[in-house]
Amino acid sequence: MNVPTATPAVISLDTACAITDMSKSTWWRRIAKGDFTRVADEVRGRAMLLWSEVAPHVCVPIAPEDQHFILLADTGNAEAQDDIGQLFLLAGKYPAAVYWFGQAAQQNNPDAMQWLGYCHLNGKGVPKDENLGLMWLAKAAAMGHVMAQGQMNGLLRFQPRTANK
Repeated sequence: MNVPTATPAVISLDTACAITDMSKSTWWRRIAKGDFTRVADEVRGRAMLLWSEVAPHVCVPIAPEDQHFILLADTGNAEAQDDIGQLFLLAGKYPAAVYWFGQAAQQNNPDAMQWLGYCHLNGKGVPKDENLGLMWLAKAAAMGHVMAQGQMNGLLRFQPRTANK
């Protein structure tokens, strides 16, 4: 009798880099040494690793439900990417947060755009850049993100007044 076996969870090398604070070259070196298992590349050609081997190296504490969202985010789900970005932001792992917000923002996720604007305005995970920050806030506001709209309105009201001539 053939009993179906569960397919092990896998995660892309890019995601492994983003969530572990290890560089791509470190991952490749450790894969070559046999410390980690590289499984067959997925359809888009991304190098894939076993989640069970990567999970212990995630740079923030993660709950079981967070593991599900990381795997979902890795497949391209924008809402999960935004959620994982917030997880890393709250943990102070700003480069990882920016990575995930950027992934979701590229898919027009307004919440991720708002958070990406916050990161750029405050230099969290990226060099401080008011222009990029305002651009992301404006995009989120234009897509109806209420918080971003409030932030933009506040910024517009704060503009210095010029003296009468």
